[in-house]
Amino acid sequence: MFDPASSALRFRIESGAHVSAIWLNLGSPAMAEIAARAQPDAIVLDAQHGLWDRTGLEYAVGLAAPVPVLVRVAANDATAIGQALDAGAEGVIVPLIESGEEAERAAAFARFPPRGVRSGGAIRALTAGLPAALANARRNTVVIAMIETAKGLRRARDIAEAEGVDMVLVGGGDLAISLGTELSGDPRHEQACQDIRAACAAAWMPCGIFTGTAEEAARRRAEGWRMTVAATDIGLLSGGFRASLAAARGA
Repeated sequence: MFDPASSALRFRIESGAHVSAIWLNLGSPAMAEIAARAQPDAIVLDAQHGLWDRTGLEYAVGLAAPVPVLVRVAANDATAIGQALDAGAEGVIVPLIESGEEAERAAAFARFPPRGVRSGGAIRALTAGLPAALANARRNTVVIAMIETAKGLRRARDIAEAEGVDMVLVGGGDLAISLGTELSGDPRHEQACQDIRAACAAAWMPCGIFTGTAEEAARRRAEGWRMTVAATDIGLLSGGFRASLAAARGA
């Protein structure tokens, strides 16, 4: 949730620091509170493929404070982006961006006039004090564009140069589906990821990548990617259940 005086997330991005995130799909505000106790650099609430509803976003943002929260919105439209930010998220991750124009549209939806077209009046902002909330949002709202299709790959440089975008995030799963490659171990997929990162580097744009495991996150961080996913709620729970059952049955 926004601190009226500063944004830890924007500071990390602009200072060149790495962002280690925890990614939550299951729609549980309690899980967001537990995740925040681990002190990640950011928590991502996945409202595209996850189970988050509008009220759940509001609760989760409050319970996660002071850890910055990003919402992966369902679509690149004003309603989805505006509601995520109204809930108190410090920024949005916008999926399936395929051109510079689409990236700039997402940035406009996320920002108040004169830089954008976002509507004011969020309940959280009204209770915190609207003038301060507006000023803080203008300074600190973060917009992350996801590249995850063959078309987005071809236009990666345009997306990286789009006005108002603060970071590009590679979505490896959908990128593999779009390219017709395997998700891991396929040199064509890896080359595509590296091509996106190179396009971002040429435009001085920070570039992150979705990672499914802590080991992959550590490897990608060592390669220089600026944002990785250290853990997901589904991965931790399913892996933990399997490991516990295996240990119990072995005993």
